[in-house]
Amino acid sequence: MDEKREPDGDAITAVEAADVLSELRAERALAAVAGLTEIPSYMADLEQEIEAVRYLYVLTAVTEIATVRAEVSGPQVG
Repeated sequence: MDEKREPDGDAITAVEAADVLSELRAERALAAVAGLTEIPSYMADLEQEIEAVRYLYVLTAVTEIATVRAEVSGPQVG
């Protein structure tokens, strides 16, 4: 990924996380075409970043779904 997201106090949305995940997957595909899969440290770092962003994506998506559900039908209690 060419640009790193700088923390600016704003939370990342699920859509933004999905976009970053798509970019990282594209980077992995380009790395394969460019022969960079032969560099274990690069690929390990890339896979680790993909896994972290995938986790962030799922976390933000579930949080957004729960927030919308609570706004529509009230929070679940009990």
